[in-house]
Amino acid sequence: MAPFCAVLLAGCASTVVTLTPSPQAAVCERSATALVLWAPEWRADQKDAAEREAAAATGLKDFFASSGCFAEAALRRVHSLDPSAVSAQHAAQAGRFTRVVVIAVGELGPVVRLLSSAALVEGGTEVLLHVSTFPVPGDAPPRQFTVHRQHGGPGVVKGVASLPADMRAALVAGLQPGEAAR
Repeated sequence: MAPFCAVLLAGCASTVVTLTPSPQAAVCERSATALVLWAPEWRADQKDAAEREAAAATGLKDFFASSGCFAEAALRRVHSLDPSAVSAQHAAQAGRFTRVVVIAVGELGPVVRLLSSAALVEGGTEVLLHVSTFPVPGDAPPRQFTVHRQHGGPGVVKGVASLPADMRAALVAGLQPGEAAR
């Protein structure tokens, strides 16, 4: 019986999404217009940074093109997400948007752990996003939270091909387009 249970557990994937702090209200608002600024914030020893950045760009583009999150969203990859750079980007748009959304991609990649469970191999993908939203106009402080999505489990091995979809799924969980005001 035990070997049968081990076979059943092998290849079973699960998804865990953590919003910190939690709970979070939806960022998406279908009547709003948004300037979305994003940049990777990889570890110093990050492998395959160019491939991960391309996957992040594709996932972001797909999300904002198809989710209905905002009435209009201008997606821009920027070199820096420090407050002065964000302010400069927004000022250049001269009141065109009702909010600014800043997304720092801290992690996007496959995860593999050997000999960590009875399945011998445990893996999947991980996405870590740091999100800030700024109402425009106004001097209100930004709303900031973290989205951490892990998908995988015993016997699961994934590569970079799924990363754009993983990125999009993390954005759905964090920005909550299904909860957007209709």
